[in-house]
Amino acid sequence: MAASLIAARPALARRYEGHDFPDSLELEGQRLSLNGVGKRAVAVIKGYLAALYLPQPASSPEAIYAAAGPKKLQILMLLDVSTEEFIKAVEKGVRRNCSEAEQAEIAPSLSQFVSQLRAVGKVRNKDLIELDQLPSQATQIRLNGRAIGAPIAGGAFYTALLKVFLGQRPVDARLKRGLLGGSPD
Repeated sequence: MAASLIAARPALARRYEGHDFPDSLELEGQRLSLNGVGKRAVAVIKGYLAALYLPQPASSPEAIYAAAGPKKLQILMLLDVSTEEFIKAVEKGVRRNCSEAEQAEIAPSLSQFVSQLRAVGKVRNKDLIELDQLPSQATQIRLNGRAIGAPIAGGAFYTALLKVFLGQRPVDARLKRGLLGGSPD
């Protein structure tokens, strides 16, 4: 009986900052594995925790961008914040990490993303934002498991989002290190 109780519990790959991140999950019927976790913090203020799930482990941004198949970036909010703050951070990250040609290519997708987030208005402590790259290469935003708007077409847009976190000038170097599977602290 003890063995069946142990088998019934989901295996946790990582407990980080008091939150559990499963070692794997499914996205549209495809298994993704936890690649890494980290947190975005400024001084003593913790903004959010993030976890990156991929079809295969990867330790470089380039390998992650090039990987075929679905991907999931989970963002667990640790404070209440206007979605305008999140939008500003994404737009700044795209400008800092994408070439002018890339920015021009994704401009319509970024505009759709901004509109979808603005419709949310505010995210709260413990809200879970998921940025999913679907098998069709479209990006789906989810808030607490509920889809926000229609999927945003094009794989280049999802790569641009990932560059905000994993690019040459990421939003947080410790967060980048954690998402790439290294120690986030």
